Amino acid sequence: MCKAILAPLNRVSIRRQCAWRFGANATSTVGTWTGTSTRTVTFAGAAPTPWLRRGISSSAVLAKDPPQAQSESPLGKIGVAAALAPSSGAVKPTLWSEFALRDRVALVSGANRGLGLEMALALVEAGARAVYCVDLPGRPGDGWVKVAEYVRRMVADNNGEVTGRLEYVCADVRDQKAMWKVGEEIGEREGRMDVCVAAAGISTSDMDCLEYPADQFEQVISVNTNGVLYTAQAAGRQMARFGNGGSIILIASMSGSITNKDHACVSYNTSKSAVLQMGRSMACELGRKRIRVNTLSPGYIYTSMTAAYLDTQPHFLDRWSKLNPLGRIGRPDELRGVITWLASDASTFCTGSDILVSGGHHAW
Repeated sequence: MCKAILAPLNRVSIRRQCAWRFGANATSTVGTWTGTSTRTVTFAGAAPTPWLRRGISSSAVLAKDPPQAQSESPLGKIGVAAALAPSSGAVKPTLWSEFALRDRVALVSGANRGLGLEMALALVEAGARAVYCVDLPGRPGDGWVKVAEYVRRMVADNNGEVTGRLEYVCADVRDQKAMWKVGEEIGEREGRMDVCVAAAGISTSDMDCLEYPADQFEQVISVNTNGVLYTAQAAGRQMARFGNGGSIILIASMSGSITNKDHACVSYNTSKSAVLQMGRSMACELGRKRIRVNTLSPGYIYTSMTAAYLDTQPHFLDRWSKLNPLGRIGRPDELRGVITWLASDASTFCTGSDILVSGGHHAW
């Protein structure tokens, strides 16, 4: 029965004009009708749909094939679809394959240390062929060197093959042309670009918003907002060039959607709020190219940036910890899972979203 014609609006009588076969009497939870032996049907509902009024056979509508799927997983049939498909013999689980980044190439800014380096390592562990770590220092720091050596000692399967590699690139995210060139050089060398994590960011000490100097404000915006755009452009241009789609992840902050209690950070908060809208805007533009754009908003995480507060003012640790239901600040490694999910085929229907990882800071 077509429920669309049973909304209680009026009462009409029609003779059988289509190939429907009703019983002698019937009722519906949506509306009611009674059929007679002469096939005159009274509907307690809206007037019949246009095709019924015109006497068009319902077989043209009811026998129509279900719509074809608009897309499918890059891995083919997975989940319930795989279970229902004809098959025999042993099967292998596919969930971990959905998170795998085998043979992918990534660009991560701000990856000499901190969250950027943590995320770069996660991508390699997930199977990325190469992760290019872009940062300002002319040479990578000791921490980066140790992590790169750690990656070289990782082997996959029984073949003794290295899962991937970290590459260091010196570049200033504030320089659009320089960043575009970095992206082009990676594209030329690797023949693809799949993942971008724009993680470079800075902050300044607390300062009254009414007295905040223009040069300091512009400095924060140039790195945290402009630099994020230029990084996303550098990778996104290559994703569009190769036509394989991709995932761009802009590192924002919970400070982009809330104001940190007892802190005067107008420049940082403003810059991260801009990143949130940047992500939504880019997602809407790039969706047709199969390039997904999302933002990740961490809460209080102990990094080199937050250490500037905590190491000199340890009382902030207790204060910040009490601001979320878990009663502690986060660890950099607690972002590994979400960054891998966003980068991988496990999140292919996620774009234009902001993922909060704040220990429930927003939930109070």
